[in-house]
Amino acid sequence: MLKTLLYSFYLILFLFSSCSEVKNTTSVDLVYFDLKGYFSNEAARLTSMQQSVRKEVSRNGEKESKVILINDWTKEFDLFIESDINKPSWTSSYKVETNGDTTFYRALTPDLRTRLIQIIKEEGKNIKSISISNKSLNKLYKSHETLFYYPDSIYIIKKEQYVRFLSENKYSVTGIFTD
Repeated sequence: MLKTLLYSFYLILFLFSSCSEVKNTTSVDLVYFDLKGYFSNEAARLTSMQQSVRKEVSRNGEKESKVILINDWTKEFDLFIESDINKPSWTSSYKVETNGDTTFYRALTPDLRTRLIQIIKEEGKNIKSISISNKSLNKLYKSHETLFYYPDSIYIIKKEQYVRFLSENKYSVTGIFTD
């Protein structure tokens, strides 16, 4: 059952994310926080640690939970990585606000998928948490994703999706890091 839920979740994510072109950026091009680089580094670190998680997957209220070893953290963090806002055409598309140890990146136009990124650092250095809000809307579907990451603690992915001619779906994935 968990595999079926996971496959369904990843299939839907693949179908809707495969339509967008992703270009690689270099450190010279980065205007905003490097989400792609951060989560790529986290994926490598967690893979080398052989980090397991208690993973709960929910689809429309149906839940399953078990402890698993994640072999491909890059795939696990795919939605976080896809939320990177460092695209050359977006250099002036986000408003950056800093309040103490918290930095906000807010979309300036409604057509941008990633609407808000909030990064909280501990004493201005290490990442304490990252939260992301994504929205997509077109003639065929609308979706809203909320992503949370607390390093070495928990990550949460919540997605509400409405596809025209199909029913509304609500997904959530919660991974709690185990010792």
